[in-house]
Amino acid sequence: MGVIIGMDPYKRSATIEVIDERAAVLPAGRYDTDTAGYAEMLAAARKFTDRVWAVEGCNGIGRHLAHRLVHDGEVVLDVPPKLSAQVRVFATGNGRKTDPGRCALGGAGRPAHSRPGPGPRRGGPGGDGHAG
Repeated sequence: MGVIIGMDPYKRSATIEVIDERAAVLPAGRYDTDTAGYAEMLAAARKFTDRVWAVEGCNGIGRHLAHRLVHDGEVVLDVPPKLSAQVRVFATGNGRKTDPGRCALGGAGRPAHSRPGPGPRRGGPGGDGHAG
């Protein structure tokens, strides 16, 4: 597997963190969710050929971004908000969502490279069109 892109979505922005198979944190950033910001975020992610998106709350606050990603042919996994909150509780620091390394899979996603879980959803031709 290549990389996991953990995303914490907000109403007007999204923070992403890229994690490779060795659990190294690669480029991260905060992007607006308007058309230009989304395009910039997608372009940054597409630098990694083998990628999976892990979006916090695909059926909640992350729904709008998860649907856009699936529509654009990206593989998207749902990360329940409770899982992200649990990672923040056990992490060092004050546990705030805005702390570095606290993206949707900042802690939980590192072992996800080797842990079986729900299958990814893929949009585009042949995909089921669901975000998780």
